[in-house]
Amino acid sequence: MADDEDLSTLSERRQRRVKITAWVVIVALILTAGGATVFALLFG
Repeated sequence: MADDEDLSTLSERRQRRVKITAWVVIVALILTAGGATVFALLFG
């Protein structure tokens, strides 16, 4: 029983970390693409 609880806690933690990492990557891509677009509009 204890092993199952540990596994579920571990998988929940990993799930949360994967979600946070995915959101950080998405935000970074949006900011980078937006910055590149503004840069291209200003200096292009």
